[in-house]
Amino acid sequence: MVRWAGTLEAGRIALEALRANKARGILTTLGIIIGVLGVTTTMTAANGLASSFRESVSALGSDVVYVSRMPWIIQGNFFEFRNRPPVRMREAEALERRLRRAAAVNPTTHTERTVRFGSRTLERVDIIGTTDRQMLVSASVPDAGRFLTAFDVQARKRSCVIGDQVRERLFEGVDPLNKEIRIGRATFRVVGVMEKQGSAGFFGGPNFDGQIFVPITAFSQAFGGAQRNIDIAVKAPSAEGLADFEYEVIGEMRKIRRLAPAEKDDFSINKMDSLVAMFNNVMGVVLLIGMVITGISLFVGGVGVMNIMFVSVTERTREIGIRKAIGAKRRAILAQFLFESSAICLGGGLVGLLAALGVAALIDRFLMPASVSPGIVVVALAVSIAVGVAAGIVPALRASRLDPIEALRYE
Repeated sequence: MVRWAGTLEAGRIALEALRANKARGILTTLGIIIGVLGVTTTMTAANGLASSFRESVSALGSDVVYVSRMPWIIQGNFFEFRNRPPVRMREAEALERRLRRAAAVNPTTHTERTVRFGSRTLERVDIIGTTDRQMLVSASVPDAGRFLTAFDVQARKRSCVIGDQVRERLFEGVDPLNKEIRIGRATFRVVGVMEKQGSAGFFGGPNFDGQIFVPITAFSQAFGGAQRNIDIAVKAPSAEGLADFEYEVIGEMRKIRRLAPAEKDDFSINKMDSLVAMFNNVMGVVLLIGMVITGISLFVGGVGVMNIMFVSVTERTREIGIRKAIGAKRRAILAQFLFESSAICLGGGLVGLLAALGVAALIDRFLMPASVSPGIVVVALAVSIAVGVAAGIVPALRASRLDPIEALRYE
């Protein structure tokens, strides 16, 4: 009980000292506020980016491999990939016949066109020519209406399914279902609207909400895609056997293209894992840079707190001597100044945390989903206290080791 009473008394004295020097304490916390704001904002933005990215790439399917002319992430000689032959529709048909275990084989192609509805126009909209099997290889579903059917593909119907962003920008509150829109020079009828998926465009991926899906047969008629390069999405029978299934797809494609054993693949196999790996690498670098910058801010703030604590020890040398003369223990003096430095940093951390909540709200409203999680709050407060202890330990030790007689003589 005596030890706890001494600790509480040290805390009370530290708080009284802070109240007596409010202006100095507030100015000292600025570095801590900036540092904690940086740490919290960096972690919040990273979590928001990760959440948005996961939601976006989930539309690609974790159990789907994509046969393409080019890799999604180009490493090495670009001209080697550029000179590859395009993937043709007949190869997709041949692959479907050969892959008996595949859950679905879906060919797609794309182009960019101007889209019009009434007086409103959208430039460079991504138009995807696909089939009804798109729903089997993708995790996304229509939010309103329906997706393309096998009949739409077989009959070359001028039907289309639009993304959520296209609905917002082109129709502006008008129900788009059964409305006719102009895609380039062709007219298509809207039969469905996809659910909101987000965008992976900041990593070179597509803006899923800005796409329009049309039957691949109607695509060929409207946009001259008979000889256009396509991508083939192949859904594996199970996610567990994806690695083995990938080798099977490669083997069948080599047979279709009649490649000799010594020849390199003249096509690429892409998976969601490659985008996830790239994202993790990029985010690792971003987080490292962010933490280095915020670490510098916290270091500068900690140095400022340490200087102020040295000044405080010097100003209160006589007070320390009196406390020691009437029986104060060294640990009580140490606790007093550690309390003071920790309280300064904790106060700065709380202010920085409140500022970060405001920044997170702005990010969530205008950029991407973002929120300050309880874990981030705990980390921010723990960092604040740790900086306070680290900045105050040397001045506190100096104060606790003062000789009471020499301290009483100090003027």
